[in-house]
Amino acid sequence: MAGNSQRRNRRTSNKKGMQVGSGGQRRRGLEGKGPTPPASARKGHKKNRVANAQAKQAAARRPAPRRGGAKGTSEMVVGRNPVYEALRDGVPATTLYVQQYIDNDERVREALQLAGERGNINLMEAPRPELDRMTNGLNHQGLVLQVPPYEYAHPEDLTAAAYDKGEDPLIVALDGVTDPRNLGAIVRSVSAFGGHGVVVPERRAAGMTAGAWKSSAGTAARTPVSRVTNLTRALEGYQKAGITVVGLAADGEHTVEDLEALAGPVVIVIGSEGKGLGRLVGETCDYRVRISMPGGAESLNAGVAAGIVLYEVARRRA
Repeated sequence: MAGNSQRRNRRTSNKKGMQVGSGGQRRRGLEGKGPTPPASARKGHKKNRVANAQAKQAAARRPAPRRGGAKGTSEMVVGRNPVYEALRDGVPATTLYVQQYIDNDERVREALQLAGERGNINLMEAPRPELDRMTNGLNHQGLVLQVPPYEYAHPEDLTAAAYDKGEDPLIVALDGVTDPRNLGAIVRSVSAFGGHGVVVPERRAAGMTAGAWKSSAGTAARTPVSRVTNLTRALEGYQKAGITVVGLAADGEHTVEDLEALAGPVVIVIGSEGKGLGRLVGETCDYRVRISMPGGAESLNAGVAAGIVLYEVARRRA
């Protein structure tokens, strides 16, 4: 009897009791889920794996975004008058080092006042031996100004700035100009006549030093300078972009006042006062022009020549 009772209990324990309703889950499961996505969008599908692989390959081929051009090197301006003039002319600076127990003359006071007025120049006091070490023994007279590296633009940034303004590019490229004062004067002329920048090569050419910045009379703050490894290649890149390259040469086939190409997008190439344009650069130019000089002078200073040609371009565009 006991065994029969246990079997009946087991049978009754297996019976289903009250069940909780599905809450509409089965009904929602029967509802449609929209159109079936294409195979290339279905995770795990062969076509999806192929599409992902193609996207990765395309991303690998895509050029990385540009982040401006190269940077120059930091520079020290030494001496009371040079430091004062650099601060007065707006040369960028990060730190003004002042010798301990320095004779507080008028130039020192003026330099300290200019540095303080800027508000972003650190003032550091240092013993004379430390300043001697920093300047490699130059006659610093107790004042040393630290100039940060100049941030050069990318060559394409110059044309992009022109097109953003709805203007034809007007760029000056320098070939063999080694005097920073000439570079600064040319930057000033480019700014004055509505140009969009200056291109200089890395080697055997002046860079944007404190001297160049001073000669630009502050216009270097708004006129970009680009530094390139190979000037000929940079000029060819401009030509591919539809810009005419015009070289300035004493024996040019055209005169500045007669060349109609100066009215459009143009890069003006100016060589050194002594040697002029290099052979490869000269051969790359679309035109070579000369400046008429009734007085009979053999050549002009690079900064003066640049100003004359830029004026002619601005006159044609007016």
